[in-house]
Amino acid sequence: MTSSRATKIDRLASVAARGPEFEVGPDGQGSPNGHDAGVSLAVSAWRRLRRNPVFIVGAVMIGLFVLLAVLAPFIAPHDPALRLLEDQVSRANNEIPPPQDGYPLGGDQYGRDLFSRMLLGSQQTLLVAALATVIGLGGGLVLGTLAGAFGGWVDSVVMRIVDVLLSIPSLLLAVSIGALFAEQSQFTVILAVAIVQIPIFARLLRGTMLSVRESDHVLAAKALGVKRRAIVFRHILPNSLGPVIVQSTLVLAIAVLDAAALSFLGLGAADDSTPEWGQMLGNAQDFFDSQPHLAFWPAGCIIVVALGFTLVGESMREALDPRQRR
Repeated sequence: MTSSRATKIDRLASVAARGPEFEVGPDGQGSPNGHDAGVSLAVSAWRRLRRNPVFIVGAVMIGLFVLLAVLAPFIAPHDPALRLLEDQVSRANNEIPPPQDGYPLGGDQYGRDLFSRMLLGSQQTLLVAALATVIGLGGGLVLGTLAGAFGGWVDSVVMRIVDVLLSIPSLLLAVSIGALFAEQSQFTVILAVAIVQIPIFARLLRGTMLSVRESDHVLAAKALGVKRRAIVFRHILPNSLGPVIVQSTLVLAIAVLDAAALSFLGLGAADDSTPEWGQMLGNAQDFFDSQPHLAFWPAGCIIVVALGFTLVGESMREALDPRQRR
């Protein structure tokens, strides 16, 4: 598993560093691509993305999710913590409030408005996934830059740590990290998911930097006596961030799933007054036989959002990788 994940990351790094002017053939050798010759990587990738229906569908899904998350506090009809329909709850018969005027999805097992909780849950899901990705990206940039810039024993030590982390399934690693904390909260979920993402970004950035380090402009800067620090931060690092940004889109999908899984397993915030989709899914498992819609709505939203980020990320990676073009 380590070899497979590491190989995919290294492949994306090396191909993205070549730019769109190379078309890779079956023999693995690059040849000039006349269609994209003289065009920057970003422009060439965007030309393919805007004609890709998969990317458009994923972008629309993400756009709707972000829009709902941002507007959730303003469009939610009720306070998600108030038990406004508690008088319609029957624990003995597993009855919960059905859909009615002002409550389009009815209530949950405690009589709280399910529609409002779904809207506010999108905000928490976006917050956890985004913060975890940003923290993981920051940690990966630090480790990847150290490994790619210094090489030698620094590179060996960093990459061995990265290989160990990549050898553990991401969800298992996140659960293990989350279980280490005496008191679980949203912060522990964010931290656990972020640590899982650090080795992915670190290995990808390191591989891209190694490829860019051999490019003509970097070799020219070395020949002119430019200091290594200036070469790294002015020439190598800025030209190595493209694949990392693309990977962050895919990592957002993983972050959504991992965060939901941790909350489902009870490793998230204990207080459910602030809704989160994974936590809502976990609370609904006792009512799955009699009230399956309590699990259907949060589970369906988690799947759709993760799918949206995956479609966009895969489309962007395909646009950067000539060997994956249709």
